[in-house]
Amino acid sequence: MGNIIDTIGNTPLVEITQFHTNPKVRIFAKMEGNNPAGSVKDRAALNMIRSAMERGDITKDSKLIEATSGNTGIALAMIAGIYGLSLELVMPASSTRERTLTMEAYGAKVTLLESMEICRDYAEEKAAKEGYFILNQFSNPDNYEAHIKTTGPEIWRDTEGKITHFVSAMGTTGTIMGNSIYLKEKNAAIQIVGCQPTPESSIPGIRRWPEAYLPKIFDPSRVDHVIDISQQEATELARELVKREGVFAGMSTGGAFAGALKIANEIEEGLIVFIACDRGDRYLSSDLFG
Repeated sequence: MGNIIDTIGNTPLVEITQFHTNPKVRIFAKMEGNNPAGSVKDRAALNMIRSAMERGDITKDSKLIEATSGNTGIALAMIAGIYGLSLELVMPASSTRERTLTMEAYGAKVTLLESMEICRDYAEEKAAKEGYFILNQFSNPDNYEAHIKTTGPEIWRDTEGKITHFVSAMGTTGTIMGNSIYLKEKNAAIQIVGCQPTPESSIPGIRRWPEAYLPKIFDPSRVDHVIDISQQEATELARELVKREGVFAGMSTGGAFAGALKIANEIEEGLIVFIACDRGDRYLSSDLFG
């Protein structure tokens, strides 16, 4: 027994069987929506806040601020609340109402602005001028190190070292960077596949960053393949996943699954793991499932 923090991680792998017919190719979803705040970002949020406290970068009196598209903010709100920390979250106004309400329920202040780029600029300006501490998931090594410590080892253990392909949506890129570092150390032949939106698409949680805003933690040499995913593909597969497999997750998961299916159709045999990033219930006010 322990507190809620002790339930972060050790999420299950669920086999996806209804979408392909080659028995030599197996696809597994890493069910990150099973984390207590509902997404893969619980891991990074815990590691960023706890590591900053252990280093003395922040104290109980610190004021935290972070720009987020949603899941990181919810996770940070939960962890900050547990540690008794003040937190302001800056989020695009297009974010679903569920996300805003969840952050506020955990005790965070939420500021809504026009775009993710504007949110990042606002947070950085407040950190520079008003004494806020910015966790900065986009450049913070504690983000990807969470996955070196937890997600990667779990995947390696649960596939008994048989994983051949790791597929992840790319937002802050912390998930794909950390898993790449760990899994490549175990077996350099494992293929790391990132998914990004096509230029005309908008997929919450996945970004095609302008050069000036590319996350500083992103190292392109650690990704073997990048697959462009359309908004339509991500939407349709998120809907089909819940109907045919019972995996209820958001559009970014649909995007990662689209990438996994493309890989599955290209190879003769292998074991593919993709990150099912979060839970579908935080998208019910959008048209994702409507």
